[in-house]
Amino acid sequence: MKTSLLEKHLSDLFEEWAGVSPELMLPLAPSGSARIYYRLQYDGKSAIGTYSPSRQENEAFVAFSRHFHAKGLPVPEIYVERLDDNVYLQEDLGATTLYSYLLQRDDSPFPNHLMTIYKRVVEELARVQIKGGQGLDYSKCFPRAVFDQQSMLWDFNAFKYQFLRLAGTDFDEQRLEKDAHRLADFLLEAGTDHFMYRDFQSRNIMVRSGKPFFIDYQGGRRGALQYDLASLLYQAKANIPDEHREALLDHYLDIATRLTHIDRAAFRRYYYGFVLMRSVQVLGAYGLRGLYERKEHFLKSIPFALDNVQELFNQDRIAVELPELKKAIGQVVASGQFEPFDTERGEQSLLTVRIHSFSYKKGGIPPDPSGNGGGFTFDCRFLHNPGRYEPYKQLTGRDEPVINFLQHHSKMGGFLNDVFRIVDEAVENYIERSFTNLIVSFGCTGGQHRSVYAADALSKHLKEKYGVALELEHIEQEKKNWINK
Repeated sequence: MKTSLLEKHLSDLFEEWAGVSPELMLPLAPSGSARIYYRLQYDGKSAIGTYSPSRQENEAFVAFSRHFHAKGLPVPEIYVERLDDNVYLQEDLGATTLYSYLLQRDDSPFPNHLMTIYKRVVEELARVQIKGGQGLDYSKCFPRAVFDQQSMLWDFNAFKYQFLRLAGTDFDEQRLEKDAHRLADFLLEAGTDHFMYRDFQSRNIMVRSGKPFFIDYQGGRRGALQYDLASLLYQAKANIPDEHREALLDHYLDIATRLTHIDRAAFRRYYYGFVLMRSVQVLGAYGLRGLYERKEHFLKSIPFALDNVQELFNQDRIAVELPELKKAIGQVVASGQFEPFDTERGEQSLLTVRIHSFSYKKGGIPPDPSGNGGGFTFDCRFLHNPGRYEPYKQLTGRDEPVINFLQHHSKMGGFLNDVFRIVDEAVENYIERSFTNLIVSFGCTGGQHRSVYAADALSKHLKEKYGVALELEHIEQEKKNWINK
């Protein structure tokens, strides 16, 4: 759907709900799906406008939300919907996710305040799964009403062809297929009696006034309780210490056993199998997004997911024998291809990377002060320009509304993936050859929005991946002291 038509649909919905047109409509950061989100506001009234191209997905989310909300469970209220246009308004739960807390961790691997939040999350998870599952219309589920053998085999096939094959792993197809069926048959013994969220992870958990709220459960279906808990506690980049995982598992069981009968020993027996099943699903998704589409965020997550699986096998926590799967995972780990770059090498190297944003209109391509006369210059002017629209004209590529605009309404993501791939090879080569200088410049019309965002993104990427010395200069913005009129 064109942006102008989508914004009109959402504005009309807001007026239907609030009685007035929104005075502010800003795109929010994109999710990993085709859904698009806006925050719409007028004089203290605020709502999240949502668009998804899937009618079935929208019907599932709206139906589940109304069912859960009526039971007092922590989900957004649906204000109004127009499903023929694939849009609806939901309650604005703020901007803080559980994932944002994970990013803010201090030197402690898992600080006390984070443990407190996670305890509240697993308490509410048990309520949503058990209480929320009672009386739920599972006919709304999409694409399947139950997490059955077929669902598990779909996930396993994605893992085989989107991760193992793309990683260059040699495996016996027939033996691995037998392992997949053996694991699925074992997990189905746990039952499929409750609501299974399906993608229960920190990005889908909002935190408001210290309380968790859940979003994005449109893929939910009947399933086992263990899967969602495994998804949360073994989320790859959350990197929760094992002792904290065990404490949170016990806390979850304390709450869940008050709501339904649970054999704690049997729950644990199947639990680690579901951790493996979820990890297999995640690696399949990471393979598609990272190895095939070359999206850096997903590539960075692969080592954490591999560590989780390897640790399950090392600790002999899987109650069924899966020899070919164990062999394949061991082969991937032994290859070392997903081990992160040794940042100490980058920190101790002679290389300094100078990154600039500039204006083609005002100053032109900046010179290389090292005298080498080389480096890369990337032209951002083909990307959709937020500076053409009034709400963004005094903002820069460092402001959240502009960032969300570029992520939602331009091809900035794909552009930066290509930039990272090109520059990474040069950086690794220059570190190896003890070169001292590399200059990378991003230009746009005014040096204010697109080039600023791109330069900041590359700087952050290189610092995190390589640890090299960086000099970042935003030429036009620093001239104006970041004040744009």
